[in-house]
Amino acid sequence: MAGDSFGTLFRYTTFGESHGPALGCVVEGTPPGVPLDPARIQHDLDRRKPGQSRFTTQRREDDAVEVLSGVFEGHTTGTAIGLLIRNTDQRSHDYGAIARQFRPGHADYTYWAKYGRRDYRGGGRSSARETAMRVAAGAVARAALTHLLGPKAVVRAAVVEIGGVAADPARWDWDEPARNPFFAPDPEIVPVWEALLDDVRKQGSSVGAVVAVEALGLPVGLGEPVIDRLDADLAKALMSINAVKGVEIGDGFAAARLRGEENADALEPDGQGGVRFRSNHAGGILGGISTGQPVTARLALKPTSSILIPGDSVDVDGAPIQVVTRGRHDPCVGIRAVPVAEAMVAITVLDHLLRFRGQCGAAIPGA
Repeated sequence: MAGDSFGTLFRYTTFGESHGPALGCVVEGTPPGVPLDPARIQHDLDRRKPGQSRFTTQRREDDAVEVLSGVFEGHTTGTAIGLLIRNTDQRSHDYGAIARQFRPGHADYTYWAKYGRRDYRGGGRSSARETAMRVAAGAVARAALTHLLGPKAVVRAAVVEIGGVAADPARWDWDEPARNPFFAPDPEIVPVWEALLDDVRKQGSSVGAVVAVEALGLPVGLGEPVIDRLDADLAKALMSINAVKGVEIGDGFAAARLRGEENADALEPDGQGGVRFRSNHAGGILGGISTGQPVTARLALKPTSSILIPGDSVDVDGAPIQVVTRGRHDPCVGIRAVPVAEAMVAITVLDHLLRFRGQCGAAIPGA
């Protein structure tokens, strides 16, 4: 069905519901000969899976990935890669009370209005659980990027703001996100966010977040002119993640407050026969094409809509009601969005890398 796939030459399609028997993904376009260990996919999935701290949903899923096809003797074959994750901790009875109710902030009403029916168990297809398969596909993309560009090609992300409280950029350490449950780059913000989310959980509420993501070690030339720009595809990829309500590339909205001479990234000789930029307000993309600088983006995620505080709504008969969402939910969905954002950026970048090779030949500038 339209809307379940993303990408052109490197393309994935996901299927499955939050409370169905399994989630699945078909990945197409992976070059042959890419070393791919299922443990590498599992590592990324383990970073996203629920129940890892008191600050995420307490649903317990191993998210154990099964590689069904497309990999032989530890390498990709060039054919479609089939991936499967079986659901093991569904509690569908938690959602019986809202079977005929539209929860505020959820996709309940729009799914029902469009299709005339909906899977109310955990949101069905609209659940953020679908993103597990994006992370699996992203792990394949990361392996291919490393194979084609070497270890310098890195995609990384971090939570930089929760509930309006931001990490201090002066203290950012990109090794730090792996050391704390918030994926925070600032170690001093961790106890602050702990206290904030503990209070939010006690109130039965939720808060939003901002995630920063960047891709390093990319060559010049990725991206198509006019429509399929690298930044346009990145914006679509990141906006497709559940709860994301805003995406900015580079300085984003802050660029609107700069003067032209401040915003333009000046170029100069790099002393080796090439050029370099003195700044990166553009986020590593000019005219929709990568400049060779780090590609940077930020995404804003709304507060989790599933909260214990009653909200006004209507039921399927149009009668006014108050809704309280039971079940197990994240007080800040932005935390587990970090590996998802990395996956979507890796997928988009690999797709454009393959498109570059298809149009311009195998030689990649700077690779």
